[in-house]
Amino acid sequence: MTNAPPLPDDGEIRAIASRLDRPLVLIGMMGVGKSTIGRKLGHLLDLPFVDADEAIEAAAQMTVAEVFERFGEAHFRDGERRVIARMLDDGPCIIATGGGAFMQEETRRLILEKGVAVWLDSDVATLVERVGRKDTRPLLRNGDPHEILSRLKRERDGAYALAPLRVTSKTGPHTETINQILKALDQWL
Repeated sequence: MTNAPPLPDDGEIRAIASRLDRPLVLIGMMGVGKSTIGRKLGHLLDLPFVDADEAIEAAAQMTVAEVFERFGEAHFRDGERRVIARMLDDGPCIIATGGGAFMQEETRRLILEKGVAVWLDSDVATLVERVGRKDTRPLLRNGDPHEILSRLKRERDGAYALAPLRVTSKTGPHTETINQILKALDQWL
C-alpha cells in the first residue's frame, strides 16, 4: 500500500473553499469513485455533498435500476437533468453525477455553465474491479463488464474531456485523488 501525501493544511483548504462560488461537479465513468471521493471532499471543504443518483432515487421513490427497467434510459436521463439543474442552483456544494449524466448535451451545458466540472478518470481494469463489488449498475447487467466499460469509456472520454479539470483516480488511497482535485481546483480558481 502506498502512502498518500498529506492533505493541504486547514488554512489552505479553507482558502480554496472560500474561493469556490459554485458547485463542484464530479463527472466520469461508473466506478471511478465520484460518490466516495465527493463525500470526503465535501467533509474536507465543509460543503454539502449530494449524490445525483441518490437524489433521483428519492424523487422517484425507486432505485436507478428500477427507473431504467420500468421507464427506460431516456426517461431516467430527463429526470437526472432536472435533478442536477436544481442542485446547480443551490450554491457551493459537491455533486457526484451518474456516469452518463455528462453525456447528455443539456445536462453537460448546465454543468459547464453553472458548476466546476472535474473529470475523474481511471483505467478500465480499476473500473472493472470497483464495479464488481455490487450488482447495481443497470448498464452492466447484460454482458461482460470489461467489454462494456471499455466501450463506454471510448464513447464518453471525448465528452468528459470538455471538463475544465481532469484528475486520475487510481487504486491507491482516495487521499491521493483528493489531493489532486484540491491542487487542480486551487490552480483553476
